[in-house]
Amino acid sequence: MLLRKTILLFSLILIIFTSAQRKKTDTIYVYEKVIVYDTIYLEKAINLKPVDFKFSSLKIQEREIKAINDQKTDDLELEEKIKKLKTKSFQYGIEAGMGFKKASWAEMLSEKNQQFGQNLGIWISKSIIDPKFSLMLSANIYYWNSTFDLDANKEETYLDGFYFSKDDQPLLFQRFNNKHLEYVLQLKAIYEWKNLRPFVGFLANKNSYKMQFLVPKNNVLNKLDDFKSSNQVNFGFSLGLQYRIFDRFLIDMEYQHYKIKNLSLKNSSFDFDIFKTNNTFAERKISLGISYFIPK
Repeated sequence: MLLRKTILLFSLILIIFTSAQRKKTDTIYVYEKVIVYDTIYLEKAINLKPVDFKFSSLKIQEREIKAINDQKTDDLELEEKIKKLKTKSFQYGIEAGMGFKKASWAEMLSEKNQQFGQNLGIWISKSIIDPKFSLMLSANIYYWNSTFDLDANKEETYLDGFYFSKDDQPLLFQRFNNKHLEYVLQLKAIYEWKNLRPFVGFLANKNSYKMQFLVPKNNVLNKLDDFKSSNQVNFGFSLGLQYRIFDRFLIDMEYQHYKIKNLSLKNSSFDFDIFKTNNTFAERKISLGISYFIPK
């Protein structure tokens, strides 16, 4: 019994001693030094001194419009540019109309004071100084219907009877009416404001009347001959207004006034003038027409 306790005690002491001789296991920590590099930007305000820039004044050396269709402009700007281009060239056109004419000398021959007629004409114009101001030169021919018809073969007239030339040749009145042609040359000054074109003009005209007489041939009064208006030119003025209804069309309303010094009807074979007066007559016209710009 004692022996068993002694063996157990020595065994326990041996185990404790053996355990004390064992090496202990340690934990080793390894640290790594990591260095991070970064770029730092510093912003600093810089004071700048203002500098006054001086430019020379701009001068327009030449005015020219190029490639209008390629430019992005509105309708009004495009219209203005087109008008400026028109000032550099002539414009051409034709016109037609109708109206009434009143001649003071015809009042003693007819109760109807106004003649009705039609006209045709051509014109050329060009803007000067300003695109809105232009001069127009026109040439027209008028045909006027008669307001009276004096025919000695049909009725008794104011002019019936025999007349004698300066060399005593007999002339027998036959017929006279105031149907005639009129030729007019006119210079107008026109100002355009929006669609309105008021104008004033200076004009010259020539009327072509005709009167018929029986004249002697081989000493027999049996030849019908014409006595026509002389190449007398009358001067006057005009006032009027044009209105643009389309780009190429104008409505034209016009008043014309002339002074006629005497009315002369002559024949180259006979020295005779039935109207032997030195009076001055007035001639007035009112007409309404339409004009067309001819495209180039």
